[in-house]
Amino acid sequence: MALKNYFLITVIALFTWGNGVAQDDAGRQITVEDIWKNYRFFPSFPSEFNWMNDDNFYSVLKNGKIEKYSVEKQERVETILDVSELKDPDTGEKIDVKTYSFAKDERQILLKTGIEPIYRRSSREITYVWDQDREKLHKLQAGEKVSFATISPDGNQVAYMYANNLYIYNMEAMKARPVTSDGMVNQIINGGTDWVYEEEFAFTRAFFWSSDSEKLAYYRFDERHVREFSMTMYGDLYPEEYRFKYPKAGEENAFVDLFIFDIVSGKNIPVDLGPEKDQYIPRIKWTKDRNKLAVMRMNRLQNQNEVLMVDGTTGKSEVILTEQEDTYVEQPSDNTWIFLDNGEEFLWQSERSGYNHVYRYDFSGKMLQQVTSGKFDVTEITAVDEAAEFIYYMSTEVSSLERHLYRIRMDGKKKTRMTEEDGWHSVTFSKNNTFYMDSYSTITTPTRAALYNQKGKEVMVLEENKRLAKTMAAYALSEPEFMQIPTEGGEKLNAYIIRPADFDESKAYPVMMHVYGGPGSQTVKNQYLGFNYFWHQMLAQKGYIVVSVDNRGTGGRGEDFKKVTYGELGKYETLDQIAAAKWLGQQSWVDADRIGIWGWSFGGYMTSLCLTKGGGTFSLGIAVAPVTNWRFYDTIYTERYLKTPKLNPSGYDDNSPIQFAEDLQGDYLLVHGTADDNVHYQNSIEWSDALIGNAIPFDMAFYPNKNHGIFGGLTRLHLYRKMTDFVLDNL
Repeated sequence: MALKNYFLITVIALFTWGNGVAQDDAGRQITVEDIWKNYRFFPSFPSEFNWMNDDNFYSVLKNGKIEKYSVEKQERVETILDVSELKDPDTGEKIDVKTYSFAKDERQILLKTGIEPIYRRSSREITYVWDQDREKLHKLQAGEKVSFATISPDGNQVAYMYANNLYIYNMEAMKARPVTSDGMVNQIINGGTDWVYEEEFAFTRAFFWSSDSEKLAYYRFDERHVREFSMTMYGDLYPEEYRFKYPKAGEENAFVDLFIFDIVSGKNIPVDLGPEKDQYIPRIKWTKDRNKLAVMRMNRLQNQNEVLMVDGTTGKSEVILTEQEDTYVEQPSDNTWIFLDNGEEFLWQSERSGYNHVYRYDFSGKMLQQVTSGKFDVTEITAVDEAAEFIYYMSTEVSSLERHLYRIRMDGKKKTRMTEEDGWHSVTFSKNNTFYMDSYSTITTPTRAALYNQKGKEVMVLEENKRLAKTMAAYALSEPEFMQIPTEGGEKLNAYIIRPADFDESKAYPVMMHVYGGPGSQTVKNQYLGFNYFWHQMLAQKGYIVVSVDNRGTGGRGEDFKKVTYGELGKYETLDQIAAAKWLGQQSWVDADRIGIWGWSFGGYMTSLCLTKGGGTFSLGIAVAPVTNWRFYDTIYTERYLKTPKLNPSGYDDNSPIQFAEDLQGDYLLVHGTADDNVHYQNSIEWSDALIGNAIPFDMAFYPNKNHGIFGGLTRLHLYRKMTDFVLDNL
């Protein structure tokens, strides 16, 4: 559901960044063109960074070459492959490589070009494999676009999905063989996920090699009975209809099966997932034992998650661990479980204590140790050093507004904080945990990427974004302030506030609030916040105070704070935003008659509720791509927080803006992309119909053929000009 970087890949693909600003521009004013046309505030990152098997080296894709760098020497030591000189073996044309990845032994390199996005995370692309030993370029599926190509651990095979079927290409024989044959669009998917798994369980490649390369475990989705959603695509004399399977809350999901393909025998072995078909399989993973496959099995209401251990030869399974909650079990990630090299134990993350922590189990399901504890959340296990018996993880222990790296022994002792700088850290360890890359930022400092050793000592800077920092210094930016806003119920809500640079406490300013507010999310972070932050700075330059508040239901503050919204999504979140606006209105430096709010996706939903349930607290709202009735949204996300419409009808209706259209007060701008596969345009059509039916005036902007990110060409420039004018004219 989260909008997060929905357009980021497209942005990176389309633009070369130029952050330079002339010296005489000091103190200049931000324009929408600076943000969304010239992209002055986009940070740089190491391009296609990959750790090598030897921890002393890493590689990047730079100027058409895969370059190898030494950590010790801090310099380039070798060109691994000049991809700009590669030519298609059939056409002789040069290949414009966009991404690369190595086989486990680094003797083969997977190269992708012609990348065609499908949904948020999925794509299809023309894929090649460069064999370094033979200096030979292989082309998969005769140059047709395939998805999720992955080299086997032994480097001899490549598995991929094409036309909803799973294939394995043998490098030595230079031939592909089908693993499945029944795949068909909008019917059967082999080796890839359906729309709702991709969006809500956040993975797309649905096949996994065993460590010995002799087995391939894969998903099969049967979505023949799932209802289709259609979107009209404009541009031709007769618009075309795009149809895809989208299970809405309470409707039927795809049936999901697992199979293990035996490479030698060619047999597909079905995995025993139990008699229930209406369930989820949010993750599978091979253990270090080449014949043991671990499977997560979650019930439809998502308040129970089980770990099954599967025999790779027979497909038989047994439950070894059951996680249960009265509300819902947190959405699993790849690092929710980590299987240790000893082949007997695994690490598991759970909120059973009220906060997310790390536990250690054996393969019988016996808990051996609670590794971390305290009133903070572990947000990710980043690495495990079994030889030294250390676990590395990210947590909120310093502050819910920040993320920091910690190290702790597997027995829960000798905890050490590894990151010293205030801010938001994101860490990637080398293959053998000798070094890690730390990308960190603050709300006022763009991303800085550097390499550190195991002891946390910096050894090499990769990117400092000095040009961007210089660009930012040239603008008249206000210093944001973090604060807590009290509510009548005694809660203290995290917030940040941006005041005009010439702020005068004796004056009363209009306020523009920014909200997302969805479960587990955060907008209030000590992190470089990107383009919206600079739009907010632009509004501050024009005389507005900008405030963002994280209501109850958001993340980083434990289970109780987050899950209080269960069954009544939108209720407490809206009450908190209204309470924050009223508190602001009581301050002498705020004009209580001029408080606006805006948000995207869940934030658009929140904006719409605030203007209907706020009783005139807000005089303006901008809702971009809002959910307006949870009955229109997908099964996995919606039922996780509301159960099904049949079990909890009031939870769906009591906080649907459509039910309160007659109560909307204030100037209101509704924005939506007509090809939004996520939050369907249907939401805004039904919502606008309800407003019209109650003779409520509002403004609307729709963007033809644009998805949830409403991006492409000058679309974002147009949108933010529209939003800016709406604020200036009405607030």
